[in-house]
Amino acid sequence: MADRSPLSPESMSVDLDNLYREESYTDMQAASVRVLTPVTPEGTRDPERACLYIGDTTLMTQMGPLPVQFPLEANSLQQALAAFPEGVRQAIERLSERARDMARDESSRIVVPSTKLPGGGGLPGGGLLGKRQPLLG
Repeated sequence: MADRSPLSPESMSVDLDNLYREESYTDMQAASVRVLTPVTPEGTRDPERACLYIGDTTLMTQMGPLPVQFPLEANSLQQALAAFPEGVRQAIERLSERARDMARDESSRIVVPSTKLPGGGGLPGGGLLGKRQPLLG
C-alpha cells in the first residue's frame, strides 16, 4: 500500500499548541496589519507566547497588482503601525533582489541549438532540394 500524502485529509490534524486568533487593522488606504494573538485550545489568551504582527499591502506594478506581506518586529499594535513603512521598504528590497537573481540565473543559462532534427536530421522531404530531377522517367 502506498504511503499517504502529508496533505491527505486522513493525515491532517490541528496543532493545538500553535493556535492563534487573527485580527486585522487597516487605514482603508494602503496599510493593513494582521495581529496573531496566541490562544489556548479553549480560546483564551496564551500568556506564554507573544503576538505576531504581519504587514500587508498591495503594490501597483506595470504587470498589475502585487500583494506583499512581511513580518513586523513589534510588541504592540502601535509599534507595528510605526514599523509598517520600513517593513514595506525592506519587503520591496527583498522582492527586487529576488527578481534580479532570477533574471541573472535565466540570462546565464546556456542554450545549445540542436544541429539535427529528430529522426536522422536534415530537413524533411527526401533531400530533393537543390538536385535536378528528370521530368519524365
